[in-house]
Amino acid sequence: MDKESLASTVLAGIRVLDLTRVRAGPTAVRQLADWGADVIKLELPASLEADGALGASRETPDFQNLHRNKRSLTLNLKNDEGRALFMKLVKKSDVVVENYRPDVKKRLGIDYESLKISNPGIILASISGFGQDGPYSERPGFDQIAQGMGGLMSITGEPGRGPMRVGIPIADLTAGLFCAQGILLALMERQHSGEGQWLHTSLLQAQVFMLDFQAARWLCAGEVPGQAGNNHPTSIPTGVFKTADGAINLAVAGETIWVRFAETLGKPEWLENPKFIDSPSRSKNRDLLNQEIEKVTLQKTSREWVELFEKREVPCGPIYQINEVFEDPQVQHLGIAQQAESLTFGKTRLVGQPLNLTRTPSRITRHPPGRGEHTSEILSELGLNKSEIQDLQSKNVI
Repeated sequence: MDKESLASTVLAGIRVLDLTRVRAGPTAVRQLADWGADVIKLELPASLEADGALGASRETPDFQNLHRNKRSLTLNLKNDEGRALFMKLVKKSDVVVENYRPDVKKRLGIDYESLKISNPGIILASISGFGQDGPYSERPGFDQIAQGMGGLMSITGEPGRGPMRVGIPIADLTAGLFCAQGILLALMERQHSGEGQWLHTSLLQAQVFMLDFQAARWLCAGEVPGQAGNNHPTSIPTGVFKTADGAINLAVAGETIWVRFAETLGKPEWLENPKFIDSPSRSKNRDLLNQEIEKVTLQKTSREWVELFEKREVPCGPIYQINEVFEDPQVQHLGIAQQAESLTFGKTRLVGQPLNLTRTPSRITRHPPGRGEHTSEILSELGLNKSEIQDLQSKNVI
């Protein structure tokens, strides 16, 4: 590919075959595409699968955001000629990413043992719901199931209100990010060994990992964390407090900030109050303290409080709806909403990468592809001529 069409030069020269669907797998592959890998998204021919048969229709904002910076090739892997073409691509590729159920890739003949015969340097990255083996390995994996089994729903939401899912598919997203990290690690290791390898993760693993300190409370101290709503489980007062026109977040961590906070609220007497005098006391009397804080915060608007607390270096912030997020001057300065082209929406914006490499930044240079948009282009790169490509199309191989 020419340099202008590269999203970045970081992964230039790395070819990725994308067999993924829905969200976790496409999230992993998007990380590679956005940093310059030549990602080929393999899809069934339209005659064999309706749009949106598994996952969102490509006309949705969700699909557009997940699949930018890729090329699309239609290929029927259940067909012998289709598998033969796939193995030709494997010989010229670095990474294959899939999120089939564990038994499917073996039935299709695209498991790691089969792939490495064609290319010993190939890296196979697999994402599943529960792992590649074990008692749950054949179960279909969905984000909300992983949120529940991974413990997240038991610590999310207000006490006594029952389990609550997080408002984004966090198990899917984190499994995808960990998979992308694993691919980069395997690529680095291959530089020394010259060999590829199979790496795999799952929604359940990712979700348990993301419990972080809440998991450590159980593993190290035998504590079973519960729901705390908007309150931080250990830093007090930290949470959501109503104002005259809405609500704000406050994070009063440590004694120094506690002193500044009480003074900003005009409540210096709290610093001598036995119920609030130190962290254990504030923890024991959390509900009372929150009630007293809110009596004061209700007297001014959110903007007024944010300005006051910022002057005193007390951590705080507004609570935005999604449209307000992208109106915030700091979000605009960071440029995370990037200009993009879309076959569905024309000139639009998509969410760009959340990190900056100053010399080799990431850009959105390719619109999310139409199904099979680059089939002829990619097969021509394999050496097929126009007549051969037309023959494959007539047989629903591509």
